[in-house]
Amino acid sequence: MLLEGKRIVVTGVLTDDSIAWHAARIAIEEGADVLLTGFGRGIRLTQRAAKRLPVAPDVVELDINNPTHVAALTADIEARWGSVDGALHAIAYAPEDALGGAFLTTPAESAATAFLTSAFSYKTLAVALRPLMQKAGGGALVALDFDNRQAWPVYDWMGVAKSALQSVTRYLARDLGPDRIRINAISAGPLSTVAAKSIPGFAQFEREWDRRSPLTWDVTDAEPVARMVAVLLSDWSTMTTGEIVHVDGGFHAVAAGGEA
Repeated sequence: MLLEGKRIVVTGVLTDDSIAWHAARIAIEEGADVLLTGFGRGIRLTQRAAKRLPVAPDVVELDINNPTHVAALTADIEARWGSVDGALHAIAYAPEDALGGAFLTTPAESAATAFLTSAFSYKTLAVALRPLMQKAGGGALVALDFDNRQAWPVYDWMGVAKSALQSVTRYLARDLGPDRIRINAISAGPLSTVAAKSIPGFAQFEREWDRRSPLTWDVTDAEPVARMVAVLLSDWSTMTTGEIVHVDGGFHAVAAGGEA
């Protein structure tokens, strides 16, 4: 199996329609031992979602912006497994006033929150897991991204944060490569998850993908993205790092309106 014997941490599972949940499911089906994280009032949702997986993983509390939680995660994994082989970073948040067409009026504090939680947190997770991956002889981290080479309607400061996430991916790849730790991100097409539904005007993305994607894109099907997560966490991608892999039906490759 693709991930047989691997120990994988999956963040961001809230419900069983999330990309992270499907990534955890595929990882388990491919032979991995999985640990989930959740925090605050949402941790009960994570625990319920965990029970719907083929094997119910433990759930560890992790607010990625809380240094105490981050240190506790490292300690828990060390006591549980001794080392770790990979992790999925599926963490993103922007305050309401940073989305929905409020780009010019968003206060600096809200933009900073979007950056800290959605981009800087990838570095936070990588640093926390680095010593455990060093013990394993290397490993892989994968982040969930959205293509931001253009300015999208309503996405606003989350779009800026996602662009920063891509840059963080490249810098982490540079600095952790000597440890044989691979750092990649997946630029996924729009999916009807709980997180996506919180974005005002999300239906605009769905309409645009219907119009432009060369391959038929199903906003209810997270499996193609989850499978690519598994590939990037596996030993089939040992020389791939610093990469933004598009799993979007080919949308990114086609110009608007079909122009050459």
